[in-house]
Amino acid sequence: MVEWITSRSLVPYEEAVAFMEARAEAIRSGHADEAIWLLEHPPLYTAGTSARIEDLTDPDRFPVHWTRRGGQFTYHGPGQRVVYVMLDLSRRGRDVRRFVRQLEEWVIATLAEFNVRGETRDGRVGVWVTRPERPPLPDGSPREDKIAAIGVRIRRWVSFHGLSINVEPDLSHFDGIVPCGIRGHGVTSLVDLGLPVTMDEVDAALRRTFATAFGETTPPKAEPET
Repeated sequence: MVEWITSRSLVPYEEAVAFMEARAEAIRSGHADEAIWLLEHPPLYTAGTSARIEDLTDPDRFPVHWTRRGGQFTYHGPGQRVVYVMLDLSRRGRDVRRFVRQLEEWVIATLAEFNVRGETRDGRVGVWVTRPERPPLPDGSPREDKIAAIGVRIRRWVSFHGLSINVEPDLSHFDGIVPCGIRGHGVTSLVDLGLPVTMDEVDAALRRTFATAFGETTPPKAEPET
């Protein structure tokens, strides 16, 4: 049984990490159900275990949180749907690569609900959209912008952290970092793509597509809000 939790107010990053760590331990010990937490953070940067300090180009712009999730630098802020995924991988095959693929498939299926084609790229973390209406890159290849980031941590086969989808964040806030250490490409959002999508609509799409990506057969628990 997966519990869905939605926070309507901005959640401080430290509070979110403390909640995830406690919930992950409770899941591992059998004292809590798995959980999906939908939230937004105040503007901040996070650095994963592979982050390079030279990719933090404006360290004074927003608070910087050094984390133990995988990945490099990313931005979180209002208008971005953060999805923290606390699942028991010991019951889901103990296959971390498969789990990451499932997260990617989940994002891609969610974007497809809005007729957006999300794609993955070898050597580039996250989910991307092609921008044929934009000028091509210097080598002539099509412009591609990142719309979703993925960064997870697995402890004792329970996952936490997760993914983020840009719904309507201030895209200029990404300027203080090199997102995920990838240069030469930009970032976009659903609204930037011309889709006036609300956060509630994204949440509904995430719920509809979760079962497809993760093979769930049981209904989710009633959703608490905070």
